[in-house]
Amino acid sequence: MGSDDFGSRMLEILNDGMLCLMVSVGYKVRLFDVMAEMPPSTSTEIAKAAKLNERYVREWLGAMVVGKIAEYDPAAGKYRLPPDRAACLTRKAGIDNIAVFTQYIALMGNVEDRIVECFRNGGGVPYSAYPKFQQLQAEETARVFDARLLDQILPLAGKGVMQKLENGGAEVLDIGCGTGHAVNLMAKAFPKSRFYGYDFSTEGIRAAKKEAARMGLKNAHFKVVDAARMADRKKYDLVTAFDTIHDQARPDKVLRAVRRALRRGGTFLMQDVAASSNVHENIGRPLGPAIYTFSTMHCMTVSLAYGGMGLGTAWGEQKAREMLAEAGFGMPQVKTVEGDIFNYYYVCKKPRQKQ
Repeated sequence: MGSDDFGSRMLEILNDGMLCLMVSVGYKVRLFDVMAEMPPSTSTEIAKAAKLNERYVREWLGAMVVGKIAEYDPAAGKYRLPPDRAACLTRKAGIDNIAVFTQYIALMGNVEDRIVECFRNGGGVPYSAYPKFQQLQAEETARVFDARLLDQILPLAGKGVMQKLENGGAEVLDIGCGTGHAVNLMAKAFPKSRFYGYDFSTEGIRAAKKEAARMGLKNAHFKVVDAARMADRKKYDLVTAFDTIHDQARPDKVLRAVRRALRRGGTFLMQDVAASSNVHENIGRPLGPAIYTFSTMHCMTVSLAYGGMGLGTAWGEQKAREMLAEAGFGMPQVKTVEGDIFNYYYVCKKPRQKQ
């Protein structure tokens, strides 16, 4: 089996990979949410509270116990989810909810055979091969936007931007808006300004419009648009892009289109993955392996499927700075948000004078 140390590491990888599937299942059927609210309980009691089949719940609980996620009292035959663990596993955990990410494991496993063919023949796997991806991404990002967008992320754009949003008259565009939750949150918070969301997904734009209608928003507008081809000129005071630029087929064209769309003195706020363009500098990052796996199994391959550049999730700060400069933004400020280990925030200003 090779060296004892690496053999042990491989067993750890295998077990943790299997546990990811079990955590995903438990999260989807709300077992963590149910257990977090219960005292130590039997499998029958837990299954009844969750309205699930006891035999499946019992087997799942076995995985949770041996995986050191749940605790078990063999004398009483009762299971318990400690509060400190529930704080990472339940929907109530909000921004600290890590269990939501485990759902990507099964989703990406569905395209494994197609990715194998790409290794052999090149090309990519199209966005349509991931039917639940946008729904899952919306769930994942909503908890971030709800917790941080208005109070921590948006203020990174600067006091001038915030004042204009509050006083009214600001025109704001979010590209790659997905299901539009960020746009709708901003539109509700700043009713005197106007907000627009562009995405190439018809499904996403439909969901965005429905949410805006439910919230009674009149200043949120959505449209199916390929950001690389948008024709807007000198229209917006602020353009945002939340974790979407590296996914684009032609991010270079998108960044140039963003600059054209901004008014002079306008601001581009780009959120993207906290990584280096140099692989050795990503060793030891909390999400290092996940970043390259996400890239191979989704971000890079989707871009390549549409004849794109295939930047990948780990395009990194150095490449981002380079491409922003090539698009005419000069030197961006790179900022972070306290507690956010996932992202960097690039703040770019379009010069007030023609260059």
